[in-house]
Formats: sequence, structure tokens, C-alpha cells
Amino acid sequence: MEVAVTYLTHACMELRLGNRKCLLDPWLTGPAFARGWWLLHEPPADWKQRLCSADLIYISHMHSDHLSYPTLKILSEKRPDIPIYVGDTSRPVFWNLEQSKVQLTNINVVPFGVWQNVDEQLRFMILMDGIHPEMDTCIIFDYKGHLILNTVDCTRPNGGKLPLKVDLMMSDFAGGASGFPMTFYGGKYTDAWKASFIKNERKKLLNYKAQMVKSLQPKIYCPFAGYFVEAHPSDKYIKDTNIKNKAEDLNALINKLAPNILTWTPLPGAVLDLGLALRDPRDRNWITAPPAGVKLYKDSWEMDLYLKELNRAIGHEVFKHRSWIQFYYSWAGFRDYNLVVRVIETDDRFEALADGFDYLVDFLDLSFPAARPEREHAYLEVGLLYKALMEFSIWKK
Repeated sequence: MEVAVTYLTHACMELRLGNRKCLLDPWLTGPAFARGWWLLHEPPADWKQRLCSADLIYISHMHSDHLSYPTLKILSEKRPDIPIYVGDTSRPVFWNLEQSKVQLTNINVVPFGVWQNVDEQLRFMILMDGIHPEMDTCIIFDYKGHLILNTVDCTRPNGGKLPLKVDLMMSDFAGGASGFPMTFYGGKYTDAWKASFIKNERKKLLNYKAQMVKSLQPKIYCPFAGYFVEAHPSDKYIKDTNIKNKAEDLNALINKLAPNILTWTPLPGAVLDLGLALRDPRDRNWITAPPAGVKLYKDSWEMDLYLKELNRAIGHEVFKHRSWIQFYYSWAGFRDYNLVVRVIETDDRFEALADGFDYLVDFLDLSFPAARPEREHAYLEVGLLYKALMEFSIWKK
């Protein structure tokens, strides 16, 4: 197979383009978003070898289900000089590299919309997202005129200016990445309201993705970058409430709206032979299934190992100085909004820690008052677990 696409897990694909191997967004071990997300799929047994033998790696953005420091730590111990490419976003992908202590020596920040030549036959271009240009990116590969478009998590990739009829298009599909409304309580936020809201949001996302695929008319479409699970026992409520789209449902909708487009629902270790698929779309042998008997879905995670690391981080110097916490809000840059938030550091039972943080943030002028202001304002109380969970209650004054 001259052009082979192997699905590993979540948003991680291995592209074999001639004699080059490119790896996309390798999250292959450990959690993402502190302890919030865990891999749904079991990556192929040889994932470490695949990771360390790649010719180049693309990382789309800074979110930890794409920029996985547990994965990159393993890479750095074997091949710290592997070429890694990221877009020139205003919020740098590797902003936390020094603090992570992961030693990578060949990170390349490239401008948007400029072809990067790998060799005479292979090139790629990184594009920005039209909705979140400060952070999100996508990528297009060109190998001997065959185009592979990976829009990753972009809401409006390249501002909607994308090539038509690429050979393969990949995008996210699942939804459910936000904590809203699962972790909100009080007022209208009943379980019934949440279920209805989540269902409607899922449907909107499904239709949006299907219409995008229909308009772009790729020869083959593959939904990915949505295979995660809230596996930690304390997240059971979120897992049960946060129902996500299924890749099969999106592909079924695309098949209905655009029956000429081939669709692929990937499983770990499955391989797409792009050349065979383009020569004879009726021959489903263009997909090589994972070997029989291979474990596809994870049923256990090394939670204790990573939770110990997270708990050690709580003692970091940054948490000992109130001014540093305030600096974070200034750095985030969210202001001029009539909202006051009270942040209370809690334990797993959402009970305030005796020596924990308890402060107010007024986002109208980004101040930190000792008491709520007298003016009418939206008010939000956030119980912030020291293990990085959040629970919300909301009132209107």
C-alpha cells in the first residue's frame, strides 16, 4: 500500500505516504484534562514503536487530548529530535513545555497557509480555524496530488475556504467536550433540562458536520477525534449524562445526504488502503480490519499513577501565592462581562477545604473584591476540586 491510513486511537492517525510515516495528535497513554478524559480505544500493541519511528508528528492544538505530555514523555526518551510541527497560533501549542520537563529538541512552528515540503512528492499545509484562530488548527497533506484533509476539532476550518473533492477527509464528531451543562446545578438546570439540551446540541453538531462533508464532497470521510470516556469513578454522573454522538450515526447521515461519499468508522489498528479505495470503491477490501481477538476497547486505566502526579502538582509554588492566581485571570484575558464568580477550593465531597482558596472575581473590570458588588450582576459559585473537578451553582442577583 503506497498510501495507508492506520487509526490508532482518538485523534491519532498514522499516515504512510510512500516511504514517509506521519503521526497526527498522538494521545496514546494517560489521561487528558487532568483526570477527566481517558482513552476509549485500546491502541495497537506496537504503539510505542509506531510513535518513535514516525518521520514527523503534527499536533493540532494545546488541548491535552491532542498534546499529550504522558505520550510525549515516552517519545522524548527514545527520539527527542523527531520533527514535530505546529501552527503559529497566538496561544502557543507548547507554552507549557519547560514546566512539563519533557525534552523535545525539534519543534517547528510554521506559518499558516504555506506549503511545507517534506520531499519531492510529499508536502503539507497547516491552516487556522476561523472561530478559534488563536488556538485551533487543521492540516492538509498532498502526496503525488492525492489530498488528505484533517480538520480535527476546528469549528470553521480555514474560515470555510477548503478544497473540494479531497481523497480523504477526517474530522471530529462526538461533541461533549464542554462541562456545560453537566456540572451546573440550581435554577433551570434539572436533569431533564440537561438531557434535552445535550440531545439538541448533539443533533446540531451531527447535522453541521454532515452538511460540511456534503458540501466538500470528499471521496472518503472518516469521523475520529471523539473516542474518549469519563472513566474515573467520581465522574460517573458526567459520563452517564454527557451522551455523545456516535461515529456510525454521523456516517449513516452522510450516506443518506451524499450516497456517493464513502465512509469509514475506524477501529484501533484498522488500515485504509487509499489507492485501492479510489480504484474500486465497491471493493470493501480497502479496509483491513484489526487482527482477530485484538482488544479494541479499554476496560482499565492506570489511574493511580497519574493521580499521584496530579496530586503532587497541588503543592506547586504557583498555588501558594494569591497574586499568581490573579495573574492567571489577567493572562486569560476574559473581561468586560457583568459576571462575578466565587471560587471555593473543595475536597471530593465538594466541601470547602479549611486552608483552601475562597475568592471573588469580578469580570466586569477583572478585579478581586472582598465582597460582591452592589450593582445587579450574574453570579456563579464554583466549587473547585483540588483533583480538578468542578461543580457549579448559579443565581441571578
